[in-house]
Amino acid sequence: KVIWTFLVAILGYASSLPVGDDSICAAEELAKYSIIFTGKWSQTAFPKQYPLYRPPAQWSSMLGVTHSSDYSMWKKNEYASNGVRDFAEKGEAWVLMKEIEEAGEKIQSVHGIFSAPAISSGTGHTSTELEVHPRHPLVSFVVRIVPSPDWFVGIDSLNLCEEDHWMEELSVDLFPYDAGTDSGFTFSSPNFATIPQDTVTEITCSSPSHPANSFYYPKLKILPPIAQVKLVKLKKNQMGFPAPYLNLPAKSNEIIDSVSETPLDCEVSQWSSWGLCKGLCRKTGTKVRTRFVLLQPANNGMPCPNLDEETGCVPENCV
Repeated sequence: KVIWTFLVAILGYASSLPVGDDSICAAEELAKYSIIFTGKWSQTAFPKQYPLYRPPAQWSSMLGVTHSSDYSMWKKNEYASNGVRDFAEKGEAWVLMKEIEEAGEKIQSVHGIFSAPAISSGTGHTSTELEVHPRHPLVSFVVRIVPSPDWFVGIDSLNLCEEDHWMEELSVDLFPYDAGTDSGFTFSSPNFATIPQDTVTEITCSSPSHPANSFYYPKLKILPPIAQVKLVKLKKNQMGFPAPYLNLPAKSNEIIDSVSETPLDCEVSQWSSWGLCKGLCRKTGTKVRTRFVLLQPANNGMPCPNLDEETGCVPENCV
């Protein structure tokens, strides 16, 4: 009877604990991290429709939050909030900031908000600092891909606590996501709202399965990382000092480009109809049809085939 009573008491206590990975964090009270975002969106790694102007490839500012498992900024296969939609489509952060603040006030699920400057090219660094707490050990953030319909990269609820200590250092490769609020296929697609709204989905080399998609590389097994984030725990005597690499241009663009060389095959249009038959009456003439290049090859991809073709014919309307 005593053992049964003890088991009931233990189970009752366990059921009252908060749900989530952060419920078992027994690390020191606070920890501070430097978070360094590196863009790897190069023309060599992603040659298809790479934006060169109006605007060129670049990254928005980073907006992130440290929180408990009671809060979620965004989640794969779930619907994006109005704030995430505005940020992913237009880079506007006001609604998302309001959502974060309201979550913090209502259920005390948010410990802090952090941001880092935008990057004016597809490759480069930006960084800032963030603080985590044993009750709020999770990190989430979003960075908009510019230009794009509603595409972004980010992290959802990364736990920096390992039982009784904080991780010293962590690097995560980032891949593109579609917020599910705009139906554009290419980086420069005009605004075309998705009605009804779709869920947040990861963009891969084969999904969406449409040749017009800017990330469609059917010969690849997986896309190369379009970005990377690194978190480094700051020692106590470092706290308060600026994070390294603050918004510096990447010094290793050549290295980044040489790591991932994605071959891009030439793409051509369908043949036009045959032209008029040219030649002398009662003799064999010739007619021509043409096609044009839709996509130039890159990185040793398959070269373009002949763009015109000629065949024999009999001239019409001869007298």
